[in-house]
Amino acid sequence: MLSQISQQGKQGKQAAPATSATDLERLLQGYRLFAKTEGKSERTIAIVVSSVTYLERFLSSEGLARDAALIGPSEIRAFILHLQRKRCFSGHRFTKPQDKGLSGHTINCYLRSIRSFWSWLASEGLVSSHPFDRLKIPKAPRKVIPTFVEAQIGQLLSTIDVSTPEGYRDQAIILTLLDTALRVSELAGITLDDLRLEEGTVKVLGKGNKERLVPIGKKVQRALWHYISRYRPEPEQP
Repeated sequence: MLSQISQQGKQGKQAAPATSATDLERLLQGYRLFAKTEGKSERTIAIVVSSVTYLERFLSSEGLARDAALIGPSEIRAFILHLQRKRCFSGHRFTKPQDKGLSGHTINCYLRSIRSFWSWLASEGLVSSHPFDRLKIPKAPRKVIPTFVEAQIGQLLSTIDVSTPEGYRDQAIILTLLDTALRVSELAGITLDDLRLEEGTVKVLGKGNKERLVPIGKKVQRALWHYISRYRPEPEQP
């Protein structure tokens, strides 16, 4: 089936020259600039760029159009089939291929990133049609993530030596993560000015540079207050 779709693409559309204004490689340069000015995170930009680059390489290997103005649902469906048939780490430089295929979450992430790129192309007037308007992205499987039971939390905290400043710091970090479910990157960006212990909240800078107030429990409030008041080292004077 993949070969049939590829053949249809070859017959119906000729690959655009590399100098085309809507060549994917060239458009990615514009997307990087746009995304940075819009305040998108480096990680988000990297995911979109790597996903579109992967699509471009696939289209090139299949002899399909790489010009964004010519890429339609058929080319995207061929890429979806490729992802669904791909083995984990196939073609990887350092890791041997595995028998299992790509997870539904991985495939979904690739396609959502490419769809986001095409939405930018459409908003900028660089393409007149959006291939994702006529096809559905395979849904990622829903997984119920088990939470820690009380015994597991106790075992985790018991490994921390709270008799040292470093240990008390680690305990405050673990308690904050357990209480708020913050991303590690979000927690690492918290400053003293972000803590509002009397109010029981902390200001967090999340994805897309969006700020939000996150409530914290009394146990975490006490742990943070003790760490700041008793254990946190004074900053070195310049």
